[in-house]
Formats: sequence, C-alpha cells, structure tokens
Amino acid sequence: MKSLFDIETQEEVIQRLNNLSNTNKAQWGKMSVDQMLKHCQAPLNVAIGNDELNSKIGFMKKLLFKAFKPTMYNDKLWNQNIPTAKEYVVTGRHDFDSEKEQLKKVINEFSALKTKNDWPSHPFFGTFKTEEWGKLQYKHLDHHFRQFDV
Repeated sequence: MKSLFDIETQEEVIQRLNNLSNTNKAQWGKMSVDQMLKHCQAPLNVAIGNDELNSKIGFMKKLLFKAFKPTMYNDKLWNQNIPTAKEYVVTGRHDFDSEKEQLKKVINEFSALKTKNDWPSHPFFGTFKTEEWGKLQYKHLDHHFRQFDV
C-alpha cells in the first residue's frame, strides 16, 4: 500500500485533489463532494493531534476493532459503502473551495511528519506505527477519491 509519507504519493494525492471539482458526483455512498472534503480532514487531524475523538468503546468492540486493524492499512482496497464512524459523519453543506484548500493543507501537514514516532492513540484501533499511519491515511483518501472518480 502506498504511504502518504512518500513524496511521490503525496504529490499524486494532491494532483488528484486538484482534479476534483464541485461537479464530481459520488459513484457510491451518500456524501456530497463538499462533505467528502470535510470528512477526509478529520482522520488526518486526529492523527496529527489537531483534534481528538472522545469516543469510548466497550471491551467487545475493542476486540473487534483490533481484529480489523490490519485492514486499515493493508494492500486490499476498502469496500464501497463501508459504514462511516458516527464521529466522522459530515452533514450540511460546506464551501467546496475552502474545504479543498483545507484538505490540501492538512495533507501537507500530515506528510511532513514522516519522522514522527509519538503518535496519539486512536480511540478505536489503539496505536499505529508511523508506517501504518501513512498507509492508512493514503488508503482513506484513495477510497474517497475513487468514490468521486479522481
């Protein structure tokens, strides 16, 4: 799986983002393109430490998430229409251009942290190594960029 910490991959992601317009329609799912742009910022901001999820999950869910954790960053594409965690659901309308610029900013901020070792713990999945964070963030962006055909 590609990693957002690789400069070529970061450039590819930014180019795909640049190719996105407010007329792109979702190939699946319920989000509009502006909602997707806002949604994609949230996991990056959690990883960077700019935002925090205050979710508490029970023991059984922790075990379930632990079992699924490797699928977050392995080489297999995520399925279409996988459910979105309620903490990452975006509603309402958002300014496309502003959200696009903000996503670009947070992608670049995240990508600059390729030597970071002290990542915050994810409330669902626990700790990720730097390499896993880079792959996870790429995989998430790729999933949504494919959703909007870029």
